[in-house]
Amino acid sequence: MNRLILAAACFAALQGCANMADPAPAPQSDPHAVNSAEGCAADKQDDNALIGKTEQQAIAQLSGCLWRIGERDGEQFAGTMDYREARRTLGIAAGKVIWVRRG
Repeated sequence: MNRLILAAACFAALQGCANMADPAPAPQSDPHAVNSAEGCAADKQDDNALIGKTEQQAIAQLSGCLWRIGERDGEQFAGTMDYREARRTLGIAAGKVIWVRRG
């Protein structure tokens, strides 16, 4: 029994060492991040201008911008906790933008 425990502990220790050599996974890019030559057209207006627009209108207006959907019809979506001042997170209800947050 003691040999089994010792073997399991050795195996676990070796697995931990093997994983230390593995490179860290590359960060996932924002699926809506677009590197447009024109930049973000929505930067020329206040974020509140998106409120009341349909989701499709807001997406079109955010072309070239960093953005994501944070909530749709009460369902919240996972998002990264990194702060990006240029990124907008949208709240959608009944197909329309109801809030916009930066970061």
